[in-house]
Amino acid sequence: MSTNRLETFADGVFAIAATLLILNVDTQLASDAAIGTRLLHIWPSYAGYVVSFLTIGIIWANHHTVMNQIARVDRTFLMLSVLFLMSVAFIPFPTRLVAEHIRDDGARAATITYGITLTLVASGFNAIWFYAATGRRLLREDADEPTVRGISRTYRFGPVLYLAITLVAAASPPTGAVLFGAFALFWLFESSLFGRDRTRA
Repeated sequence: MSTNRLETFADGVFAIAATLLILNVDTQLASDAAIGTRLLHIWPSYAGYVVSFLTIGIIWANHHTVMNQIARVDRTFLMLSVLFLMSVAFIPFPTRLVAEHIRDDGARAATITYGITLTLVASGFNAIWFYAATGRRLLREDADEPTVRGISRTYRFGPVLYLAITLVAAASPPTGAVLFGAFALFWLFESSLFGRDRTRA
């Protein structure tokens, strides 16, 4: 079957997940606090919004690159995609946890939850890609070989690195939160290196 309906569904999930992030940014503080004080106080919400929006945006861009190399999908690929997209849609929840608790005793649990979520997202991405690419099972006949190799090489390390940062977050939540942000920037630049599809716009 063609990829069109899956791509449409995936784009909808990415759009909703990214949009829900803004709901994590609020000014709920003591009602007698000035608006300026409240806006400064919630800086972790801004940071969480930026990091998670970049992360979701990069995942969306990389998913586009992946789907450009795929000619068709089967039921197994669809089910793997459902699980992958379910984890993407979950990202706004741990983002809010981190924003609300990074400065209190809940920081460790919040950052670990965030890390586990992103590890699952990366694992899901690996599952759909390597299922499609193994033996070129679902790839286009003219799939761009440098792009295929680049995706396989880069995605393989995603779950391991996210898990490593999660372990760091368990020991030092602020350090883990900073590393999640740095990793989002890494993906931003890394994606531009292999994410060019020369055969299809």
